[in-house]
Amino acid sequence: MAAAIELLFGRMVSGKAIMRSKRIKRFRKPVIVQPGRIDRDRVVVTVLDAADVLLHTWPKPNSRARHHAIRACLAVLRDEKPPRVARQAFVDAAKDARIFLGDQA
Repeated sequence: MAAAIELLFGRMVSGKAIMRSKRIKRFRKPVIVQPGRIDRDRVVVTVLDAADVLLHTWPKPNSRARHHAIRACLAVLRDEKPPRVARQAFVDAAKDARIFLGDQA
């Protein structure tokens, strides 16, 4: 199932149709995570940023929280849910993976 989600989601993220036909889905408050090296913090400000981290640099690829966050991002990109749903799922997954550093005001 994870491979199917990543395949579908990867196509949507890399497809230019999303960028042209839909406005960028921004988070009200950025989320700061550290998915890799200690000196490489990542500030996540949009649903597409969250999707990029979830798909390409996530330290726990098989976690349920990650899969839930991927599905939440996909729902936002399809205009089925508001960005706050993806943000909360992303924060929960980041806490689960122990890469959450905080919110930025």
